[in-house]
Amino acid sequence: MMKLPKNISQLSIDHFDYELPDERIAKYPLEIRDQSKLLVWKNQAIIDDQFFNLAHYLPEKSLLIFNNTKVIRARLLFRKETGANIEIFILDPVEPVDYALNFQQTEHCQWNCVVGNLKKWKSGKLQLPVCTEKVNTILTAEKIHHSGNTCTIEFSWKENQITFSELLEAAGNIPIPPYLHRESEEVDKTRYQTVYSKIKGSVAAPTAGLHFTESTFKSLEEKGISVAELTLHVGAGTFQPVKSNQVESHEMHTEHFLVSKSFIKQILAHQESIIAVGTTSIRTLESLYWLGVKLSSNPELPIEELWVTQWEPYQSSTGITRNDAFQSLLNYLNRNKLEFFHSSTQIIIVPGYQFRVIDGMITNFHQPKSTLLLLISAFLGDAWKTLYQHALENGYRFLSYGDSNLYLK
Repeated sequence: MMKLPKNISQLSIDHFDYELPDERIAKYPLEIRDQSKLLVWKNQAIIDDQFFNLAHYLPEKSLLIFNNTKVIRARLLFRKETGANIEIFILDPVEPVDYALNFQQTEHCQWNCVVGNLKKWKSGKLQLPVCTEKVNTILTAEKIHHSGNTCTIEFSWKENQITFSELLEAAGNIPIPPYLHRESEEVDKTRYQTVYSKIKGSVAAPTAGLHFTESTFKSLEEKGISVAELTLHVGAGTFQPVKSNQVESHEMHTEHFLVSKSFIKQILAHQESIIAVGTTSIRTLESLYWLGVKLSSNPELPIEELWVTQWEPYQSSTGITRNDAFQSLLNYLNRNKLEFFHSSTQIIIVPGYQFRVIDGMITNFHQPKSTLLLLISAFLGDAWKTLYQHALENGYRFLSYGDSNLYLK
């Protein structure tokens, strides 16, 4: 492990704990998305409002950054001939490794998966009948490799007129968060997606965006607030608590992201406040900065080195501005005649991190002892305790289907 600054290496996860009664966890979404409560932290003061008034609190000419990833129906339930249920939860593509290409496969593909009741699946293939508007077929699953908590699974089917994406849509279930303690229902098919979701690949929703409606976007436009979209596919690791007492011992999950050249140009052209919608947008934006730093010092860096490791930002001392970093990214794309920048990040944002891109964030209330709460604390300092206590005392709903926050510097 890299040597970390003392204030980070000695961080105890116990400092980021709070009592969250089960009845305060929102088990279902509100009927109307933007009717959720909105807690605003501005000028060191708390304001209670509702989400449909969001535009009122945003600085004029702000740029809001959204994660347009779409949740896939990642849970597949197979039944062995013995009657045992085997659940396969697909995580990320192996062959082809590109999400879009994998979803377009028409005969077979491979994914890293978590397998429920794995001990009951010692050998052989599993089969799942699938009925679609196009065909009736059999989806077959075969274990290729087993390592730790995950397996590489090869999926295959005979009818080449149907894609793997279509099979998931027909046979899979939406993977709602485990802390809801219920099976996914019809309401989750639409409400566990943002209204602007586009690019399939996530196994968890970027939940800060669940509050937005067409009416919300209209109010943003009327105030002259711009919007931009990136794509980060949210992994199941987002739900993993920090189990080690010292934060430095936690291994952060890796997530893949994609931004367009036009997105980078939009960041470069914007001189006002940048507000990230959700922690996934924050992690992507801050990772882009550090990738720009790498390219500033080594413009010819090979693509296999263009990703961000967990503690890398804490090892670097740089005076490079946001614009300089993003200009380096744009130069890289121009030099290589690319319209999109693909990369991955393992970044963990904890107290002591200096934010390089964002001036504010929209987010939900997060689980105790989670990496998401660490990120919030990095932005707010110990004020997060005051805000969360206020929310608990004033009827706010917590976690994925819960209420919203706007934090501004």
